[in-house]
Amino acid sequence: MGFLTFKGGIHPDDGKRFSKDQPVQAILPKGDLTYPLSQHIGAPAQPLVKKGDHVLKGQMIASASGFVSAPVHASVSGIVKGLEQRFSPAGTKGECIVIENDGEYREAEHETVKPLGEMSRDEIVEKIGNSGIVGMGGAGFPTRVKLSPKEPEKIDHIIANCAECEPYITSDYRRILENTEELVSGMRVLLSLFPNAEGIFAVEDNKKDCIDKLKSAISVEPRMRVAVLMTKYPQGAERQLIYTVTKKAINSSMLPADAGCIVDNVETLIGIHHAVIEGKPLTERIVTVSGDDIVSPGNFKVLLGTSHQELIDAAGGFITQPQKLISGGPMMGFAMVTADAPVTKTSSSILAFKEDIVAKSRETACINCSRCVDVCPSRIVPARLADLALRHDEDGFVAMNGLECVECGSCSYVCPAKRLLKQAIGSMRKTALANKKRK
Repeated sequence: MGFLTFKGGIHPDDGKRFSKDQPVQAILPKGDLTYPLSQHIGAPAQPLVKKGDHVLKGQMIASASGFVSAPVHASVSGIVKGLEQRFSPAGTKGECIVIENDGEYREAEHETVKPLGEMSRDEIVEKIGNSGIVGMGGAGFPTRVKLSPKEPEKIDHIIANCAECEPYITSDYRRILENTEELVSGMRVLLSLFPNAEGIFAVEDNKKDCIDKLKSAISVEPRMRVAVLMTKYPQGAERQLIYTVTKKAINSSMLPADAGCIVDNVETLIGIHHAVIEGKPLTERIVTVSGDDIVSPGNFKVLLGTSHQELIDAAGGFITQPQKLISGGPMMGFAMVTADAPVTKTSSSILAFKEDIVAKSRETACINCSRCVDVCPSRIVPARLADLALRHDEDGFVAMNGLECVECGSCSYVCPAKRLLKQAIGSMRKTALANKKRK
């Protein structure tokens, strides 16, 4: 077990001891619900409601405004208070629908669910799209788009990303243990779309209980198997995961479908099960609340639109006043400017730390030690790319394969000079990608 891996990577303290043994607790919101229109990659959703409208739980309140877009559904019943500019977990402001919860949770009527075997491919993909399913591991790519490759017959691997390699986050771990059948059902739905594909549950070898649970659950599924991965960060990054499982390499100009692969997160697959098998749109998710400044770290089933502050309160609040709040993992997440931001489709965790270690670190000159090169999973030269980024040398940055960076942060983690390599490279990469798109 544990020999499937990639070159590079790091082994940070995973911090999962705080919350991994805490079963999922369901909580209901106490305040207003806030629904950003941009909870996905692509065009923002188009509002379907206005101030004063009464909505029901599961009702579509914003529709997809293009092919690469996703609708938004109310997670409670109540009255629309209006469209307002509110903070997202990433610290940016955007247009949001605000709903006053009436506490009744009356549900909208949904279409009658047909058995999976009686649904056509187009019906399944449409159901997933209309349910608002996106990549819930953090990317937010609309799943309907991912499941519509030009040549579906060439898809030979459906990979369930069960690695959860980011430190501290344990929401997927609890999902695998507590909702195994729903996870397998979501995989079954995807395999019905791609008849030439094999379904693979890719799990790191530090999750032996998950491996055993999955192997038992798929023992009668001839098209599914479990792939055991070496525990290492960033094992769950899409390109690294595909290479680890299939030995197929993709680069920044390719999609996983170009290598015959579809990759979906655990939470996404469970959302697919709810959408297709149960006829329910995406209105909830599991979120880890953890860190050394949380009184009672845990995993919570929460309705989308709930304030992160309510999640923190459900976990007992802060031990002290944290110096650092992070939405997502400590390696690839976002520093939060306020806890009064809503849980969105891509909110996997909120972490609170007593110390902001990065802010206290003093950056010094590069000593040319090559540690950043040794750990880089993309096999590029982070130190040189950061220099080019700081000089705003976009042409040089692209020529040195800067676009191949997956922004995992491994380079910054090992740098003895405490250089903010990921931040510099990530900023230039976004600029270069935007300019490339315009051209």
